[in-house]
Amino acid sequence: MTSSPWPPPSGEPIEGHSAGFAPGVVGAAWVGSYVVAIALGGLLLGSSGYGDAEVLPTWVIALSSMSLWAPQLAMLFLVSRRFGTGSWSRDFGWSFAVRDLWGIPLGLASQFILVNLVMLPLRLLFPDRFSAEDVERRARELSELATGWWFVVLVALVVFGAPIIEELVYRGMIQGGLSPRLGASRALVLAAVWFTMVHLHPVEFPGLFAFALVLGWCYMKTRTLGLAIVTHIAFNAAGLSVVALT
Repeated sequence: MTSSPWPPPSGEPIEGHSAGFAPGVVGAAWVGSYVVAIALGGLLLGSSGYGDAEVLPTWVIALSSMSLWAPQLAMLFLVSRRFGTGSWSRDFGWSFAVRDLWGIPLGLASQFILVNLVMLPLRLLFPDRFSAEDVERRARELSELATGWWFVVLVALVVFGAPIIEELVYRGMIQGGLSPRLGASRALVLAAVWFTMVHLHPVEFPGLFAFALVLGWCYMKTRTLGLAIVTHIAFNAAGLSVVALT
């Protein structure tokens, strides 16, 4: 029998990996980075003149993303240096392999099958609250505003930037960091809930939570971020393609 290419999905640390982080460290680090990001984002919006606008131009969205991601990257660096091993591969599972390309079909299936299966009963029971138009509204508005080279910027942000940063934070630091303390399953669900709630759009919560469980399984199965990141990239690319082409 051929053995699995991935380590067993237990909550125990494996050789060469960090022993995890205390829940207080994870919570304080995330809150601190988020507070800084909100302050930077507010300063940016105020100085741009779009503070009261309902729809933002792509360049403001790009700078807003940077104001969120920069504090999170700084947080990851500090957590790794102060409470971990100083290696992102050991502390957060930053590693890639050819086998992670399985994330492409997994991400596509999550976007086109899983999310629709989750949303179908909600759309039947609450058609006014969970319509396809409401779920796609944010992505469609972004796509319609981004023209020319700005669409390239949008692709870079949505398809590559967000999956990399979000997987580092929610699977790498939160799920991976808490697994040795809380257990693999509890850490997976906690990270999935955390990831879902931070998106702040309730109409998207059911589909996002289901997808977050898939991402959590990817991380738990492989003990690295490669499969989760590739899955997330494929998922976002598929979603953006749908709204851009329809």
